[in-house]
Amino acid sequence: MFAVHDKVMYGQTGVCEITEICQKKFGKRAEAYYVLHPLYGENTTIYCPVNGENIPMRALLQKKQVQSLIREMPDLPAQWIGNDAKRHSAQTQVLHTGDHRALMQMIKSLYIRRRERTAEGKRFHQADERALKDAEALLYREFAQVLGVEPEEIPAMLGA
Repeated sequence: MFAVHDKVMYGQTGVCEITEICQKKFGKRAEAYYVLHPLYGENTTIYCPVNGENIPMRALLQKKQVQSLIREMPDLPAQWIGNDAKRHSAQTQVLHTGDHRALMQMIKSLYIRRRERTAEGKRFHQADERALKDAEALLYREFAQVLGVEPEEIPAMLGA
């Protein structure tokens, strides 16, 4: 169970702070809810059931875990899926699961592809750019929160 002031990852919203735990009635009976506020960007309130199943909320990584993942980045293989539909489906899946290594691999692959397209004088696909921004937001904001730095500092740590 989480407590007030804990920082958590909530689905694709990203890093949120639990600002209170309260009883709310959304339906027939009152239940306990975490009240979440995203730390980056969005000015919204999220009510997440305390006893809910399949809730996309988890604790942030520990500092040692983040440092270990950062050390792994150079060795992660870039994997490019040439078929646009399959690539976008795979990107959506990675964003949905929030798997850190998969996010890092996706970011690395998209950086390399963007660099190649630019060198060829071609444009980077808008859907790939959007997927890159979403992946960066999820990964960099969590890493930044855990390490006590700004999200803009994370790409340099990853060698990006």
